[in-house]
This record gives sequence, C-alpha cells and structure tokens, in this order.
Amino acid sequence: MTTQTTFTSTITTIERHILEEQQSHPEATGVLTNLLYDLALAGKIIASKTTRAGLAEILGEAGDTNIQGEEVMKLDRLADRTIFRLNDHTGRLAVMASEERAAPINIPDRYRAGKYVLLYDPLDGSSNIDYNVSVGTIFAIYQRKTSEGRGTLDDCLQKGRELVAAGYLTYGSSTMLVYTTGAGVHGFTLDPSVGEFLLSHHNIQIPKNPKYYSVNQGYEENWSEGIQRFTHYLQGREGLGTALSLRYIGSLVADFHRNLLAGGVFYYPAEKEKPEGKLRLAYEAAPLAFIAEQAGGYASDGAQSILDIQPESLHQRTPLFIGNRDLVKKAEGFVRDYDQ
Repeated sequence: MTTQTTFTSTITTIERHILEEQQSHPEATGVLTNLLYDLALAGKIIASKTTRAGLAEILGEAGDTNIQGEEVMKLDRLADRTIFRLNDHTGRLAVMASEERAAPINIPDRYRAGKYVLLYDPLDGSSNIDYNVSVGTIFAIYQRKTSEGRGTLDDCLQKGRELVAAGYLTYGSSTMLVYTTGAGVHGFTLDPSVGEFLLSHHNIQIPKNPKYYSVNQGYEENWSEGIQRFTHYLQGREGLGTALSLRYIGSLVADFHRNLLAGGVFYYPAEKEKPEGKLRLAYEAAPLAFIAEQAGGYASDGAQSILDIQPESLHQRTPLFIGNRDLVKKAEGFVRDYDQ
C-alpha cells in the first residue's frame, strides 16, 4: 500500500527529518547529515536559477562539450560549480566526481579531506532547458575505500550496493528533493515562501498496479527482438492484458519521479549500434536504482541488478530498466529468451 502523504498539520523540514533519522543511528557523527543538508542547499540555489533562466541569460549552450561529447549548457556549468563550491571545503568529502568532468574532482589541498565520496549529475535533462521542461540533479554518496589522504578514482568506482545515500532533485512546477539513506524513501517539496524543503511524501513505495511505461519509442527499430517484444507486452500485445499508457518526457529524473509515484517502468535499452547503452552507471543508474529498491522496485541492465555491477570507468554507460519489480523482471525474461 502506498503511504505517500501531502502536507499535514505537522510541518517537518528536511533538516529536522535528517536529524531525526540520525538519532536512530547512535554511531552517527552528523557528517552525513550535514552533507545531505548541503545538497539540499545546492538544490535551492539551482532551483532559483532554473526558474528564471531566460531572464538571467543562462539558457542555451556554453560553447563547448563535456566528457560525454555533448554540448554543455550554461545552466549545466552553473549547477556543477554550485555543488562543487558548497562541498569542496567542508572536510566531509575525500573526493567528488561530476558527469560534466573527465576526471575525479580533488579536494583542494588547503582543505581537510573527509570520509565520504560524492558523485553527481548536476543537471540531468539539460537539453530540455530551453523548452521549459523539467530537469533535475542526481547524487550518490559512498564511504571512501582508501584509508587516508585525498580520495582516488578507486573511491569513486564502487558498486551501487555500497551506497550510503542517494537522491535527486527535480525542478519543475515545484522543486522536490527525494532521498534515501537505506531506510525508506522520502520526498520534500520546496516552499519558496519560506525557502525550506518540507516533508510532503513520507516513506514512498512504488504502487503495485503500474500505470505507465516510459521509453523513447522513436528508436524501436534499433532495439533487439527481446526489447521489442517487451514493449509489445507493455502495450497489451504479449499477454499483459491491460495496456500501460506511454509517458515519456526525455528527462530521466522527471520520468523516474512520475513512475516512482504512479507506478510503471522506465527503460533506455541497448541499441544494435550501442550495445553499451547510453545512461551513466555511476551518476544516473546506480543512485536511482538504490532509490527504486528502497521503494520496493528494481533496476536492471537487462541481465542483472544495476546495484551489482562493478564500475570499471568513471563514465561507464549501461542499459537501464527501472521501476516496478515485476515489470523489470519481465524485461529480463524477454532479453534472456530472445536475445541471448
């Protein structure tokens, strides 16, 4: 049963909620609590820019490309810089990595290195900025593997199973922050009148009866037989009975967020010319997989859990199926039966 709620007479800020969660862990030092709150602050700053992007002249391309070979949007750069500057000096992080940067981001020598590792996609879906479509930020937090000194690439290349926290922000008609520390998924909506994230969705669970499937069906001719048959299944043509409705925004955070609350499956499969997939394992797939699993769902690359994949490179790509567990397992079945 879904336990999502709207605002009640009890007002809980994200700071209060994080502190209350910390109290259930006597061994906690407060470092992770403060790191999460810093990310919430970064979200407020980014949200303030996305809502007035045109007025602030930060729409459009910045004139260069990121490590992925994609055009860097001006707001991408601002979001990346905001997250970095809020976290480089706190003493909480050993190292950072951003989807927009080729190598791990070292903590400046003048600041103390901490015990956590932060990976982030500063502005997911940024190609939609110019068209006023929802975009988002995704983050993943690990404990460092190295014992001392500055963090290394190996600290960043950890399986999703080792995440200690993950979350995302979505910037749209309202700004929401959704996060988990491995004890349930909780959502907060930014009240711009007071400048605070307030608890609006407690203990989110993906509804058992899915409503939507989300995929860019324009690429269908490039999919394997298994993926095409899985799509037909979702359309009610392969035994599902009741067809799901197609909803696809093209911003991963927005598509995932809708299906998290309404039930469904998002997938960006491998293509015949791109068997490695498109989405980034470290910055997108793993943190969202952690959230999905905490909400009763599941994420897969078509053969195994996303959380069990050992990253081999910082910008490694992967196919992704994520949402209701039964639907993702069904996708694995179609891939196994027809493509292997």
